[in-house]
Amino acid sequence: MSNTVLFELGLEELPARFIDDAIEQLTKSTETWLNDRRIPYESVKSYSTPRRLAVQIFGVADKQPDLEEEAKGPAKKIALDENGEWSKAAIGFSKGQGQSVDEIYFKEIKGVEYVHVKKFTPGQSTVDLLADFKQVLLSLNFPKNMRWGSFNLKYARPIRWIAALFNDQVIPFAIENVSTDAFTYGHRFLGSKAVIEHADQYEQVLKNEQVIADKNKRKTMIEQQLSHLEQTRNWEIVKDDQLLNEITHLVEYPTVFSGEFSSEFLEVPEEALITSMKEHQRYFPVRSTQGVLQPFFVAVRNGNDKHLETVARGNEKVLKARLADAQFFYLEDQKGSIDEKLKKLERMVYQVELGTLADKVSRVKQFTESISRKLRLGERVEKQAVRAAEISKFDLVTHMVDEFSELQGIMGEKYARIYGEDEEVAAAINEHYMPRQANGQLPESTVGAVVSIADKLDTIVGSIAIGHTPTGSQDPYGLRRQSLGVIQILKGRNWSLCVEDLLDEVIDFYFTKNLPTRKKEDVVQDVHDFFRTRASYLLKDEGMAPDVIQSVLAQGIQVYSQTSAKALILMEKRNDNQFKSVHEALGRVLNLAKKTEAAAIDPALFENKSEAALYELHRDIHENYQQALQEQNPESALNLLAQLADPIHSFFDQTMVMAEDEQLRSNRLALLKQIASDILDFADLNAVQWKQQY
Repeated sequence: MSNTVLFELGLEELPARFIDDAIEQLTKSTETWLNDRRIPYESVKSYSTPRRLAVQIFGVADKQPDLEEEAKGPAKKIALDENGEWSKAAIGFSKGQGQSVDEIYFKEIKGVEYVHVKKFTPGQSTVDLLADFKQVLLSLNFPKNMRWGSFNLKYARPIRWIAALFNDQVIPFAIENVSTDAFTYGHRFLGSKAVIEHADQYEQVLKNEQVIADKNKRKTMIEQQLSHLEQTRNWEIVKDDQLLNEITHLVEYPTVFSGEFSSEFLEVPEEALITSMKEHQRYFPVRSTQGVLQPFFVAVRNGNDKHLETVARGNEKVLKARLADAQFFYLEDQKGSIDEKLKKLERMVYQVELGTLADKVSRVKQFTESISRKLRLGERVEKQAVRAAEISKFDLVTHMVDEFSELQGIMGEKYARIYGEDEEVAAAINEHYMPRQANGQLPESTVGAVVSIADKLDTIVGSIAIGHTPTGSQDPYGLRRQSLGVIQILKGRNWSLCVEDLLDEVIDFYFTKNLPTRKKEDVVQDVHDFFRTRASYLLKDEGMAPDVIQSVLAQGIQVYSQTSAKALILMEKRNDNQFKSVHEALGRVLNLAKKTEAAAIDPALFENKSEAALYELHRDIHENYQQALQEQNPESALNLLAQLADPIHSFFDQTMVMAEDEQLRSNRLALLKQIASDILDFADLNAVQWKQQY
């Protein structure tokens, strides 16, 4: 017989940000719980609203299947004594399996006979097992927990009711003072207490009580109402997936409505207006079909469409106060000068060990200047970049950014224009925070890209230098995102800057100022490893195999765009049968070169033509090979290395590298060491797991 099971946990309103993860945990834990207890079922469906987490299990069997297992015991020679009687070991084994020695039989495994018994375990009734589901509900993890009343349980919010049904039968258990029952509660204002007569009826019972339990259905209702409003008003509603998801978790029965505000507020930068609407009020902004922000907003009510006009008027009053604040901040922020605002940075602590924000800006300015010169950007661009770095943080002291931290950089760009800064400088103030999230937009301008790298390097090196290296999932300063950003910008602009050289320059500067609280060798190791891990992540994201990634990063990240290109070439070569001979030759060189340190080569000691031929060919291609690497042409570089394959094979066929004569041995190893040095400039080819089919 097929049955339906329902568990609903009723709570005080959950924060919207808790719900997605909680319902995912509940769904997976339910499936695991059912499988662990061998309870057959067809499907699991989850539900969530601000006041409930629920799971419905369909096609549940009446009982567990009976279980017949074969248990293996001791070998025959141990199970029988010298008289052919059952030994204590055999008797103990059979008793442990709930059987008698009469049930024992022998079975041969790899030439040895062992005792076995058949163990039969009858399946338990499903309804008898379901009360233990309480442990699943208690196992849910939340970002923050609380206690209530005199209870010891810590949970996201107080538990108010628990519905637990096997078809129409209540599954008995209790959490603290709340016992399971067959009722639920509808919408806080529009519904009431309702009996669930059968677990199949859960969703319909709640719908009758003005609750849409399926979050996807609520989301669809909101989207359809937004689309209808767009069509009837000729609007483009600024939809935001994150906001839409949050609102879906804030309501149990959604009804969309619109309101308006005074057009005088449109003089405030639209980013500030939109942020105020979205972050403070959870409203959707409205644009014309031409993309111009309009003095309207769209919101979602947790309820029906009765008295919507009154609801809209109330929301308009609240928004007017918010926008008036934004307008005041905007006008106040334009008073004074940029220099006056920069002066305030001297009183704002960045990190206790690293000084003020003014100190950070000073460092970023110096790193910006250094990077600009390395790139030979020219006097004009360098001057703009240095100026952008100098004023990059001035908007942090403004009222607008103090109110809306997510507008840092955005307001800096707008205020910089008002103050008459160059367009490139103003844009760079915003761009230097990019990318703001993983795979986010990169700076479009050269000036913004340079300052972004300088700022991120300062943040990352400074944090690690004082012991704030991210661990596990903890990364409060966003160092992982910022290090990815540095590498992505370098690659996106195809800049031939060695990552390790940039890092070492910043580290050296920190130690000249005596800022780190850790040993230099530890800081260098941790910073390099941190960036190498991020580079590995990016290469994996680009589709590179782990062994290829290990190969190209063996000598460090170097110039990332070239490292990425090398990885792509090796991904192709590892499947190329024609590359077998090259790989074998270069791999043998790398293996033997490990046996010596660098030394001078004396051609006078060569004893055969193969030694001289290999030496001369390597000497001939070395300069072109290094030039190909410098010009970021790794394919040409690898082709040059491939020319050494046949001479290397001839060398090994005709030459005893590990000769007894120490002088000859050292000379031959020195030759291989020199060639290996060039190979490693490309990659550690021995790390690649070659995929040719021979």
